[in-house]
Amino acid sequence: MFLVDTCGWIEWMMDAPLAKSYARYLKATGMLIIPTLVQHELYKWLCREVDQATALSAIAATQTARVVALDTSLALEAAEAAREFKLATADAIIYATAYQHNATLVTGDAHFAGLPQVKYFQK
Repeated sequence: MFLVDTCGWIEWMMDAPLAKSYARYLKATGMLIIPTLVQHELYKWLCREVDQATALSAIAATQTARVVALDTSLALEAAEAAREFKLATADAIIYATAYQHNATLVTGDAHFAGLPQVKYFQK
């Protein structure tokens, strides 16, 4: 299982330098999970930087994967991850979602580098 962080979705959508690195994970929809928080961040970013039509198209693409909503169990797991790894709330929720679903977090965000279950692409 894989969870591609928001930065990976953006790289892929914008055909940025690391797009190909993320593509193999994003195309494996049967093995891909996506937190609703990543949908939120992706939609917000694309509306601001591109347009709403592109943002809605991206959200439609995310729904081909297994969407994971924030519930009490995940919220508590995220609180523990935030405390243990000194992560901001949104990052802790994303990391805890990967952890709880035994997925590898695929990201280019440096604050995740070196954490268990993380595949980090340096920018």
